[in-house]
Amino acid sequence: MPTVLIVEDEDLVREIATTEFAEAGYRVLEAATGEAALGHLGSDAVDLLFTDIRLPGTLDGWRIARRARELHPHLPVIYASGFPGDAIDVVPGGRFVRKPYRPVDILTMAAELSAAGFGGKAE
Repeated sequence: MPTVLIVEDEDLVREIATTEFAEAGYRVLEAATGEAALGHLGSDAVDLLFTDIRLPGTLDGWRIARRARELHPHLPVIYASGFPGDAIDVVPGGRFVRKPYRPVDILTMAAELSAAGFGGKAE
């Protein structure tokens, strides 16, 4: 069963994403801050990172993804943001989606990233 780490500070948005990924057969890890996300990335095997851009604390989604890729170079990353002014800084092979998004679109992106060679159990 693949594992997704969902990083989202809005409880309702995180809950919806968690439900969609769980129903699609993923094991789901959740984090509301960048710091909590890094804790998961350092201790859990993660197959996909799905992160909001703007988060409380000192780490935004861009930084989380760069650090995740330092630990796991082939980790698929999907970013989400509801702020039109956010400059896009996607890691190679990553995807970006504007909020509001349809959960099925995120699942489709996850499948495409896996098919493109990103993914596999983190080492």
